[in-house]
Amino acid sequence: MPANSALRRAFAVVTALPLLTLAACGYGSDAEETPAQQKVAAGAEKIDGLDSVKIGYFGNLTHGTALVGVQKGFFQKALGATEAKYQIFNAGPSEIEALNSGSIDIGWIGPSPAINGYTKSKGTNLRIIGGSASGGVKLVVNPDKIKSLKDVKGKRIATPQLGNTQDVALLNWIAEQGWKVDAESGKGDVSVVRTDNKVTPDAYKSGSIDGAWVPEPTASKLVAEGAKVLLDEADLWPDKKFVITNIIVSQKFLKEHPKAVEAVLKASVETNKWINANPDEAKKAANTRLGLDSGKELKPEVLDPAWKSIQFTDDPLAATLNTEAQHAVKAGLLEDPRLDGIYDLTLLNKVLAAAGESSVDDAGLGAK
Repeated sequence: MPANSALRRAFAVVTALPLLTLAACGYGSDAEETPAQQKVAAGAEKIDGLDSVKIGYFGNLTHGTALVGVQKGFFQKALGATEAKYQIFNAGPSEIEALNSGSIDIGWIGPSPAINGYTKSKGTNLRIIGGSASGGVKLVVNPDKIKSLKDVKGKRIATPQLGNTQDVALLNWIAEQGWKVDAESGKGDVSVVRTDNKVTPDAYKSGSIDGAWVPEPTASKLVAEGAKVLLDEADLWPDKKFVITNIIVSQKFLKEHPKAVEAVLKASVETNKWINANPDEAKKAANTRLGLDSGKELKPEVLDPAWKSIQFTDDPLAATLNTEAQHAVKAGLLEDPRLDGIYDLTLLNKVLAAAGESSVDDAGLGAK
């Protein structure tokens, strides 16, 4: 089998299968409800006649819009008497499967799973309808072993998953240094070690990795263990902005229930506005939600620097998504994707206009 075919097959498996650890509870685990989530305004009506809207997100700080919106009840308020139901995911492939099956209607997700899901379905399963966050990704290393960027050569650097957003970013950065790595095996001038974010701190403490290219809060967890930040990925992008979290919706749900989608987008815009106006309160709300979802809140030495490195924005930063897709192509992990139509920002721009905010652009990748 040609190497590229093997790569694509491995990549397809990674992006298609839900995590086995989530199988017992469907595609994701249900979020614990709080009084703020359950509160429905007196006289509120159901939107689009729906009993519920099912929303998915990750227990990561880069999904802070969802964490805060859930915790503070913004989504439930916008949906009126239609119940907001939540599922938590650990990886993009399982969330895409949940969207495809109808287990969720709308989700917060990273760019690579959105690209993979869209291209795999030949553009039939999802649309990106809004932005959520930028930044929050760092290369952190053992300062005793790596003192400069050139010292990364020959070392073992972890990423969360073969073909995920950070894996693609690291492979592209390695190529830009003039070094060679086989994308599938991770072997070469740098050893790319695919390691679940949950175990990356232990892998670092044991010495089995020398560093990691990871999102928050994993990066700050490593720093708390003595690692240092060697590179902030934001420094590699124009204006230091790149998409790390999008909002997606199933095309079927968007077509049949636009008022419900608009309500969720309205809540997302309100949440981001509140986060940016109240950063300390928002950080606390996000951490409380993480504690409820995972059973453990982050310590201040991890939470504070992690939260500071993330920008919350309604702009999906569409041009950077297209660039990330081309990085995956260059790495051999993705055939040249057809992303035309992946965005539909009509409802988001309607919400932004009503809020007196500027419209956002789809970089020519909008639905016709």
